[in-house]
Amino acid sequence: MQGVIFNLAEQVVTDTHGADIWDDVLESAGLDGAYTSLGSYPDVEFAALVAATGARLGVDPLDVVRQVGEGAMPLLAQRYPDFFSAHSCTRSFLLTLNDIIHPEVRKLYPGADVPEFGFEVHGQDVLVLHYFSQRRLCALAEGFVHGAATLYGERVSIAQSQSQCMLRGADACALDCVFAAR
Repeated sequence: MQGVIFNLAEQVVTDTHGADIWDDVLESAGLDGAYTSLGSYPDVEFAALVAATGARLGVDPLDVVRQVGEGAMPLLAQRYPDFFSAHSCTRSFLLTLNDIIHPEVRKLYPGADVPEFGFEVHGQDVLVLHYFSQRRLCALAEGFVHGAATLYGERVSIAQSQSQCMLRGADACALDCVFAAR
């Protein structure tokens, strides 16, 4: 997993809960926390950080992953404004993931293993986002969608229990997203 994700997780947890909590998380996970954005690290280290954060905060680990995704979007928009500025709404942004965003991510972070997405557009306000990744981090994708909606001044609802989920044995996850203006 790319170090940038570790860096974003650290910043979200630190900004939300304080540096002492992050230090506790690192200690509990048995990790030193020396992650560079261009580095690549074992997925198990991210899982250990998520588990330790959940335990420390008394939060379900999937909710930790969602919170990281949601909190990371404004940070990513600051770092990479060109990815976001060409769009006026969340749906438009999401529809560029495979063709524009992820190829650029691969240029910035050679060797990055990014998820693949499929899309079903249903009218102006509904998008079914099909997510596939060996990492099965659909909760991160959910968080990213919520964070993007906030950036674009929209609200999004995603069905609590995805109609399909890799965590329940499906080949891919289906995030049923309904968008509305704030």
